[in-house]
Amino acid sequence: MSQFAINLMFVGGSFLLYIGIAIWAKAGSTKDFYVAGGGVHPVTNGMAIGADWMSAASFISMAGLIAAGGYANSTFLMGWTGGYVLLAMLLAPYLRKFGKFTVPEFIGDRYYSSNARLVAVICLIVASVTYVIGQMAGAGVAFSRFLEVESTMGLMIAAVVVFMYAVLGGMKGITYTQVAQYCVLIVAYTIPAVFISLQLTGNPIPPLGLFSTHVDSGVPLLEKLNLIITDLGFNSYTADVDNKLNMVLFTLSLMIGTAGLPHVIMRFFTVPKVSDARWSGGWALVFIALLYLTAPAVASMARLNLMTTIYPDGTAAAPIEYDERPNWVREWEVTGLIKYEDKNNDGRIQLYNDTDAFKSEAESRGWAGNELNVNRDILVLANPEIANLPGWVIGLIAAGGLAAALSTAAGLLLAISSAVSHDLIKGRINPGISDKKELLAARISMAVAIVVATYLGANPPGFAAQVVALAFGIAAASLFPVLMMGIFSKRVNNVGAISGMLTGLGFTLVYIFVYKGWLFIPGTNNLADTPDNWVLGISPLSIGAVGAMINFAVAFGVSAVTKEPPQEIQDLVESVRYPRGAGAASDH
Repeated sequence: MSQFAINLMFVGGSFLLYIGIAIWAKAGSTKDFYVAGGGVHPVTNGMAIGADWMSAASFISMAGLIAAGGYANSTFLMGWTGGYVLLAMLLAPYLRKFGKFTVPEFIGDRYYSSNARLVAVICLIVASVTYVIGQMAGAGVAFSRFLEVESTMGLMIAAVVVFMYAVLGGMKGITYTQVAQYCVLIVAYTIPAVFISLQLTGNPIPPLGLFSTHVDSGVPLLEKLNLIITDLGFNSYTADVDNKLNMVLFTLSLMIGTAGLPHVIMRFFTVPKVSDARWSGGWALVFIALLYLTAPAVASMARLNLMTTIYPDGTAAAPIEYDERPNWVREWEVTGLIKYEDKNNDGRIQLYNDTDAFKSEAESRGWAGNELNVNRDILVLANPEIANLPGWVIGLIAAGGLAAALSTAAGLLLAISSAVSHDLIKGRINPGISDKKELLAARISMAVAIVVATYLGANPPGFAAQVVALAFGIAAASLFPVLMMGIFSKRVNNVGAISGMLTGLGFTLVYIFVYKGWLFIPGTNNLADTPDNWVLGISPLSIGAVGAMINFAVAFGVSAVTKEPPQEIQDLVESVRYPRGAGAASDH
């Protein structure tokens, strides 16, 4: 059986499973569509949260980022994991006790303002649309290689699949589909990692293999990796980071952005009781840890496999002939995600750090420039091929990568459609809308969101994890502060909350647009996205933490000089934070 046929079998089989589950769990009411009826078991919900959380950025792009940057890019791992703990402990149980369907609905009721709810809808849509671009881009990468289609066609296929199970099933269908998707993605991620760890270190447990001895060279694996990449001008894989401020702010931005992302928060509304929300958080952390503990090993081993593929003897002295390149390089070249240019006209592949810091050394070796460009998003997907693993493993990781992208995309699209149908249409435009018409509006909203996400996914402003990091920054600067203040401060009022959200969102978007080159400032010739131009060395990916601080400061400052919230709102905050009597949350 050909590799294409194997890939098609795994991917097609998983798609049929998702669609079948959606038909079985079809949403029949708005409560089914928004919160799966509110009766999901904590273990089931924990697994669904895991799938919702571990997106294409986690499955496909995070290990690629760590592989490319080493310790410096471990911020993704620390920020996303720490943020989930923050969400599970400080926000989810209290929001569940409040008993609403959506994040904007909580904000509208807590700050006794339809305008606050509207601003929250805007913030939610901006963050979620930015996030979903990364998922669709990741799906396009997986499709373009494993199903041998153009990236744009792959996006369209992914959109159709999501449409069929998300629009039909709503949260109810998505919940049980995500359980299946978690099983697919975690098996797909760990099995290749076990094989590769055995090959390189003899240890079948990847996190332990990372600190084991490299079989062929007899030196520790990380030391072997450092030796080969530093000889080619790259920074040491385990080197410390110079810009500590940016690293701290970036990690903080990912953490509080995680806690402010509505598609994950919505999952905690699907369980019957507040205690179930806490248990869901605990189980989700277990399921997430299975992948996140494996990712650093996958990243390191992928980088080492890539380098030793190009330099088989482990040094820069003898790169392979281009005509002798392995089959996996040929296959990925077809997608355009690996590109080769013979700048030396010697028929060999020169892969090295093509920067000023290594320029003189490269010239002394007769190199005219780096000749191989490898898209970071392919490393996890290509790892089984690089390591010559069986065809079924390659098919499995194809299904896993698509499961990761589609599970999170579905959650995000549900958050967007809920904000439009429940918070905008029912909450502001037509409060008297019937349940049936609201359900129809929700499905139409999701369909439109899928079309927009597909278009933007075909033209992403960066690779998957970069785009996702921008989404986290936006959520950190806009939604997280207002949620925290809504739960833990009785003094913050509606004027303060609205002012804080708008200021935090506006500041963050302007900074991102300026330094990403999407907003032209007269007289600047556009500021390049480089550390030399960033304010205090703070990158656009890190600015969300600063935006959040501004949000907090503005909200507290404005609230201090304006009228305090009504007594009933202060009592509401008290009741949410300090439960009395039964543990069950109030019904919607």
